[in-house]
Amino acid sequence: MDFEPSLLFTPEGVKDVFGRECREYNVICNMIRHEMELYGFRDIKTPSYEFFDIFNKERGTVPSNQMFKFFDMHNNTLVLRPDHTPQIARCVARYYAEEDMQLRLCYTGNTFIHNSSYQGKLSETTQIGAEIIGDASSDADGEMLTLAIECLKKSGLKDFRVDVGHAGVFRGLIRVAGLDEDETAKLRHFIENKNSHAVKELLSDKSMDDGVRDVLIRLPEIFADEDSLNYVKERISDEQTLSAIERLETIREILDGFNMLDHVTFDLGMLAKMEYYTGVIFKAYTFGTGEAIASGGRYDDLVAQFGKDKPAVGVVFLLNSLMNALATEKVEIPTPDEDILILYRSINRNRAIELAKNLRDEGKPVFLMRKNADISLDDYKVYGERRGLKEIRYIDDTGEITVLSID
Repeated sequence: MDFEPSLLFTPEGVKDVFGRECREYNVICNMIRHEMELYGFRDIKTPSYEFFDIFNKERGTVPSNQMFKFFDMHNNTLVLRPDHTPQIARCVARYYAEEDMQLRLCYTGNTFIHNSSYQGKLSETTQIGAEIIGDASSDADGEMLTLAIECLKKSGLKDFRVDVGHAGVFRGLIRVAGLDEDETAKLRHFIENKNSHAVKELLSDKSMDDGVRDVLIRLPEIFADEDSLNYVKERISDEQTLSAIERLETIREILDGFNMLDHVTFDLGMLAKMEYYTGVIFKAYTFGTGEAIASGGRYDDLVAQFGKDKPAVGVVFLLNSLMNALATEKVEIPTPDEDILILYRSINRNRAIELAKNLRDEGKPVFLMRKNADISLDDYKVYGERRGLKEIRYIDDTGEITVLSID
């Protein structure tokens, strides 16, 4: 069979992870998972593909044209998972239908979203997430944010911030402003880009309460300090908007109790990417990278779409973006090189096997290799350096063991 050199390369949007990068990747992944376990979360695994309707437009998730679609033998439309949250909602409605108390679930898996080549984003990314189901309290919001901050701190990041907003602020203002769908889409775009001038121009000829207009124009730059909140409260009487602001004030108090405010900024102009978010929303960023490294929020209506009315709040760590951030900050990720190579001649195979077994019983990673007579010990040491070994233990023909340190 003829060899095709092009087959050595991956398709656009995906990548191989290997060597030290893969070890670092696993260290960060395991650290986050361990932290979630300390907070009482337990694993759930969902399939890599589902029926299209799990993620359709009505769920408020990823647009259809960004999903990887295919058909099964029964002509059902299937999609590679673009988002974990609707899957978790489905599982809760099916497997925990009788549970009326709080659930804490966590997951690790890849998502698949079509990205344009010019965006430079991967189409397959790894996510580690956690969900609190069945708890509508602000305390659940605060603990989820605390978990997010704690994991980022333990990853080694120093310069990061978590922007916190509330989906109800924008939705409440839009409702009382009386904007149609097209106007709302334009306004959303301008606010996301922090373009107050464009917002002012868009609203200049619209009939609405002056206080609502003033707040919408300033929304791209309103952060939830006391003066800004008072500015909004003096101009808005809408209960949904005011309730959202009160919720943020409560969450601030909770985070203060956890001593987590140093990394938090409250942003009333923050908008939810996923339409299913109903309450607090947040994204974590680090300086020097434009992509969020973690995000999350409250989605109190999503589980009900699968037949079980349960409030919920979640967080997801975007592992690929987090690893890029750690590399940008030059964070040293400890990946202890503990592998031991036992090198032996065939005459001492049984002794090598016994030594390997004893070391493995002690919890030490060991692999065996019969020495090639044509390869020198120095060459094996060079090999050990490439592999990141801790040491080589060589059993010669006489049975003597020599420990070769790796520089």
